[in-house]
Amino acid sequence: MKYFLILLIKAYWVTIPASRRRKCIFRKSCSKYVYEETISKGMISGLKALKFRFKNCRSGAQIFENPITRKIQIILPNNKVLDEKDISERFIKNNN
Repeated sequence: MKYFLILLIKAYWVTIPASRRRKCIFRKSCSKYVYEETISKGMISGLKALKFRFKNCRSGAQIFENPITRKIQIILPNNKVLDEKDISERFIKNNN
């Protein structure tokens, strides 16, 4: 089953050119993240990663400058806060 998920991700990479893929808010693309999780930790971890990214890489994320630390952060639809190192550079530049 692990290899089926890996095969689906690779098929996605081959059939949809990078220029036509939806732009991810995360620094590491959703498909790359799920692929790496599946390779390193197995099918269940890969599916959990897919579910997390699917629910949170959508509209509703808010980027902001933390007033205390002055660092750029993002709050995801599930209310998890991520630091700048995890946010796509493109997304940061578009919101400055």
